[in-house]
Amino acid sequence: MTDLYEKYRSTIHKELKEKLEIGNPMEVPKLVKVTLNMGVGEAIADRKVMEHAVSDMTAIAGQSPVVCLARRSEAGFKIREGYPIGCKVTLRKSRMYDFVERLVDIAIPRIRDFRGLNPKAFDGRGNFSMGLTEQIVFAEIDFDKIDKIRGLDICVTTSARRDDHALELLKAFNFPFRT
Repeated sequence: MTDLYEKYRSTIHKELKEKLEIGNPMEVPKLVKVTLNMGVGEAIADRKVMEHAVSDMTAIAGQSPVVCLARRSEAGFKIREGYPIGCKVTLRKSRMYDFVERLVDIAIPRIRDFRGLNPKAFDGRGNFSMGLTEQIVFAEIDFDKIDKIRGLDICVTTSARRDDHALELLKAFNFPFRT
């Protein structure tokens, strides 16, 4: 597996069990999956835009994304049912840990005017969501070859039942939360 997973198994798991005062080792929170989502509304006018978004997402995630189609027509946005409007990818196991390691160590420090992640961005069930305004913070994206700066949403799903347990888990993985 990855270095981050080995660190979780060897040290983080034990530290969380003691810190959160959990008796059963199976109740210690862990990462379940990471979902990346990129909305591409400009794909309505030009089909090439979706190809660029899919190639960027493939480079970032390490696996090819699923293209999301519009479920219904929306005249206000000039969207018809079946038009491609975004792409998403779900990472699990080793790819998830690789991505989290790259996100924390490489991508987040490259964000301009970064003041820390919001510790209130949890959903009440232990899942954390964040958005990036630029895909170029990832080292895999070549700045010269991008057609447009796009943002993406990152959702980290944990097995924690409470937000404070999930916060401690992500702090153990060195997520830079603001205080």
